[in-house]
Amino acid sequence: MMAAASSSCVFCEIATRSTATTLLHSDDKVVAFQDIRPSAFRHYLVIPVQHIPTVNDLQRKTEDYALVTHMLEVGRMLLLRDAPHSNHHRFGFHQPPLNSVNHLHLHCLALPYTPRWRFLKYMPLGPIGFIEAERFLEKIKP
Repeated sequence: MMAAASSSCVFCEIATRSTATTLLHSDDKVVAFQDIRPSAFRHYLVIPVQHIPTVNDLQRKTEDYALVTHMLEVGRMLLLRDAPHSNHHRFGFHQPPLNSVNHLHLHCLALPYTPRWRFLKYMPLGPIGFIEAERFLEKIKP
């Protein structure tokens, strides 16, 4: 269920520019910024401006597919710009209950992981683990 911006959601505050967070990208649909606890050489989050709690709130609808595609395009563009020599990128979402903030956010990682053990946070664990963005797009393709 999509909802209006929530004053109790830290990512809604970032999306509405109510915090001092430096935005790496901003448009009418998404904003992007650095993760405050980076797990890789570069670790960015791309979030929708509209409050969408988790990947479970997205459906096989053209608008949901277009939003996730746009999030992925923004993430790729940022990593190509800021980590051009990184040969390994990962893009994906944590699924509930392993998501840390209930506002949809795409993790964009330019590897290597730092520290190396952080790769564990980004392992697919079936329906509750990390899901790669491309795989998730297949799941919600209209």
